[in-house]
Amino acid sequence: MVDILNTTKYILGGLGVTISLSLVTLFLSIPLGMLSAIGKISSPYIIRKILNFYTWIFRGTPLLLQVLFVYYGLPIIHPSLAMSEFQAASLTFTLNYAAYLTEVFRAGIESIDDGQYDAAKALGFNYKETMKYIIIPQTIRRVIPPTCNEGVNLIKDTALVAVIGMGDLSRAAKEVVSREFNITPFIIAGIIYLIMTSLIMYVFRKLEDRYSIYM
Repeated sequence: MVDILNTTKYILGGLGVTISLSLVTLFLSIPLGMLSAIGKISSPYIIRKILNFYTWIFRGTPLLLQVLFVYYGLPIIHPSLAMSEFQAASLTFTLNYAAYLTEVFRAGIESIDDGQYDAAKALGFNYKETMKYIIIPQTIRRVIPPTCNEGVNLIKDTALVAVIGMGDLSRAAKEVVSREFNITPFIIAGIIYLIMTSLIMYVFRKLEDRYSIYM
């Protein structure tokens, strides 16, 4: 019989990795994705090509393969490229999610009516001011739902770091299941994941309400 209290405590021991990796990825991938989206729209030809290649690679290959390549493959290329498990996971997740968010933000920016640019020009705004005060605020409101989806996926995708030996939430649950031959730890882990993803959705819903003025 599984001791639910002790099992829950053990599983929660892996929660720090899940939360830390999710927060690092969100805080780094969102600004990187926004900058890349703007770059794909308004940068010189060569920069756009580089950004297109970047998003093609990271959106077209499995995240699991990317984690394995960064952690195991880069040190083979050169020993100085070796990283800790958390560093490798943070870098990979950030680049992967930034690639997806690049396309989300690019689509959001391009959905803004051309009349907004004309109005900003008539008011004497330069391109930077137009993006900062007119386009980006409206874009944020439009991209909140798909960005929320990416945030939810991120929480669940952190389970992949178990392949490089990180003790995240799902790995902790699997260890208890293997030891006790009982599926209760999986149910507990599922409930914890549901709580975290529900919190993500709640935060983004509040952001959506806040930016509804730009509809």
